[in-house]
Amino acid sequence: MEKLPILDQEQIKHKIRRIAYQIYESNMDEKEIILAGIASNGYQFAKMIEKELKDISPLEVSLCKVEVDKKNPLNEIKTSLSPNEYKDRSVILVDDVLNSGTTLIYGVRHFLNVPLKQFKTAVLVDRNHKKYPVKADFKGISLSTSLSETVKVIFEKNNERVELS
Repeated sequence: MEKLPILDQEQIKHKIRRIAYQIYESNMDEKEIILAGIASNGYQFAKMIEKELKDISPLEVSLCKVEVDKKNPLNEIKTSLSPNEYKDRSVILVDDVLNSGTTLIYGVRHFLNVPLKQFKTAVLVDRNHKKYPVKADFKGISLSTSLSETVKVIFEKNNERVELS
């Protein structure tokens, strides 16, 4: 099947910068935030947002890797930070693509076991095919696609891109 380019490297950089400003604006009263990236592309995306936030704001940003079994999301979710490290903090759960909402909703559920100051979600691509009532607070682009189409985010050094096939 033919690959249709959706975003190129430069466009992704612009989306990341805009999302970083939005995150900063919604956390201006905070000293520190937690970017919780869903492994693996969501974590890569979170690292890119972290870099941008450090350039544009005084916020201290901590990264947290979130491991969700995408085939069996009810399995235990593992995080690189302990619950005490994000308790009463502002947390942004980050993923590359919001498809059905399954991964994001189970990620959200994990963090709701701990009292948080604020909780938001960020995605690079928001597809409009949700099975669950989950939304992205910060999104790079919204796409209306057919269920048979696949959105692929590729984070290769100097060749980041989003493709539809």
